[in-house]
Amino acid sequence: MRPVIQTSSVVFRRSFSISSSRPVASPDPVTSLQHTARARISAIDARLGKPGLKGSSTPLSPAASLSATEIGILRDIHQPQPLVDTFRRTHDYLRISLTEKCNLRCFYCMPKEGIELSPRSEILSDDEIIRLGSLFVRNGVKKIRLTGGEPTLRKGIVELIDKGRLSQLHSLGLQSIGITSNGLAMHRKLPQMIENGLTHLNLSLDTLSPQRFEQITRRKGYDAVLKTLNVALSSPDLRSVKLNTVIMKGVNDDEVLDFVEMARDVALIVRFIEFMPFSGNDWEKYKLVPSSELLARIAQRYPSMEKTKDELNDTARSYTIPGFKGSFGFISSMSDHFCGTCNRLRITADGKIKVCLFDGAEISLRDQMRGGASDQQLMNIIGYAVGNKKEKHDAMEDIDAVVNRPMILIGGLGARGWRRNQVTQGVMRSRSRYLRRHAPLFRSYDLGETHRSARMLFTTASSRADEGHVGPPAEKLTHIDASGHPAMVNVSHKAVTHRSATATGRIYLTANSFHLVCPNSDKNTHTSPSSSTSTSTSATSLQEPTTEKTLGKGPVLPTAQLAAILAAKQTSNLIPLCHSGMPLTHISVTFTPEPETFSVKCVVTVECDGKTGVEMEALVAVNGALLCVWDMIKAIAGREMRIADVCVMRKSGGKSGDWVREV
Repeated sequence: MRPVIQTSSVVFRRSFSISSSRPVASPDPVTSLQHTARARISAIDARLGKPGLKGSSTPLSPAASLSATEIGILRDIHQPQPLVDTFRRTHDYLRISLTEKCNLRCFYCMPKEGIELSPRSEILSDDEIIRLGSLFVRNGVKKIRLTGGEPTLRKGIVELIDKGRLSQLHSLGLQSIGITSNGLAMHRKLPQMIENGLTHLNLSLDTLSPQRFEQITRRKGYDAVLKTLNVALSSPDLRSVKLNTVIMKGVNDDEVLDFVEMARDVALIVRFIEFMPFSGNDWEKYKLVPSSELLARIAQRYPSMEKTKDELNDTARSYTIPGFKGSFGFISSMSDHFCGTCNRLRITADGKIKVCLFDGAEISLRDQMRGGASDQQLMNIIGYAVGNKKEKHDAMEDIDAVVNRPMILIGGLGARGWRRNQVTQGVMRSRSRYLRRHAPLFRSYDLGETHRSARMLFTTASSRADEGHVGPPAEKLTHIDASGHPAMVNVSHKAVTHRSATATGRIYLTANSFHLVCPNSDKNTHTSPSSSTSTSTSATSLQEPTTEKTLGKGPVLPTAQLAAILAAKQTSNLIPLCHSGMPLTHISVTFTPEPETFSVKCVVTVECDGKTGVEMEALVAVNGALLCVWDMIKAIAGREMRIADVCVMRKSGGKSGDWVREV
């Protein structure tokens, strides 16, 4: 009898039985030797780090302290290794995004407004993909995974995997070709892809409810995904079938046990992935369900579950349940990262190398290839990028989702508009410090001119360009969302507190207009430093008709005071992203004549009890007052007047605290 998996609404079957275990590849002897050698080198490095014995005036000679065998190991291992970073992580896993297109709109992956796709000419061609794949494999990559967008939407993907293309790289050392897909349009293509050389399949499915599937993906297609899963589980030549499930609090975390049950009768590996921050997916910490919490739930239902031994570079912590043919695991990128053993590199669909999923820095290999770069020059650039990989990504609260791509454009699980905002040139941590520190060991690794110019190929919008950065996180524009569009700041979670702000500004007048605006100034007879008394008198006589017209509008400063109060109340109607309905409790407006410069200083203080500050209300009020003065006397001094020095002088209340501008 064929095993059956029962979901909440759909039954899917395997057309034949699968043994409870899949063949396990024998250990790679070369890899084992490398691990042994690296452990030996660590011990040697510790010895090299001692300049001499304590109390001895004679330095310890490194060469004299090493055996002939140790020197041989150093010579062999420290040959140029462009895919080994400064933390001695070997990168033998390459993920290649084939397209930016996707036939789903999962909210955690793609911004709700969508993305603007790159022109087809900017996407890597098949030949460019094969060239890069060959280059990486010749330098140690053993596993290639095809991603997207949705990779099955790329025209010719079945042929791309064929023996004449990617599959031919097996002769160079490639051990597996995998693909990550949503499965929507794959069930018909999958058999031929397996025949052409596909060895591993990861399917993305976040719910076992068709209705919830449409809510998460904004599209139909639940049954099509299960059809692909059935085909995959019925294919003996696939070495592994994994189901990737992003868990989000209040969305699908109630289905975890149902997903575990899917692995009871079939050799399916279910992996629960923590919700991760990317541009445009509205990530919030409260939406994250830590893997430890999920594990506790599962352990309560299945107390006999067992931890399996993880391979060195596994991203998932895996578990089995006695009697189950499959297994489950957790990818805990947020709560328990695996950066220390990361062996992954990514090539985006438009040909940029990303050394970390959460790092916005990129180098365009496409541009270098199309500019005539040789394979060695490309590897120099790749080596530089790998050498600048950080030891670990930022804490979840500090990951800069704004400067990183949306998930759909990376190809991790998947804008043109986004790219327009990613224009700041940055320089990552320099590999040269490490090279100088180990100069004798890396003498043969000469990046040449490519290394010296590679810094300028990095693009990132992050202002933290060095690992030694100390201080607050990189500043971000609070009123721009992850995709670069204007957005109002969410203050719903903030507490109501008393807030105040004081802003100032000046309007500079002519001597005549100043005397009209401030008739009670004790320096009415003061003349402009640039004008004589006779010139000032002549100007007054010439302006008499317009003076009468101006005074006919009424008292200038009292009217401007009312204008300031009205402007403060109308701030949200004038500044589009300001919060409306601010409960203003007090507005103070004062004018101070400054006869020495024929200027009038305006000071406005605004107070409220609310969730956000009133700096904008104070600034708008000052500008409203000064513009009112301008309007009332423009017939006299419209050409000469000048508004200047508008700024916030002090602010109190709110998260950023109280401060006063130094004059």
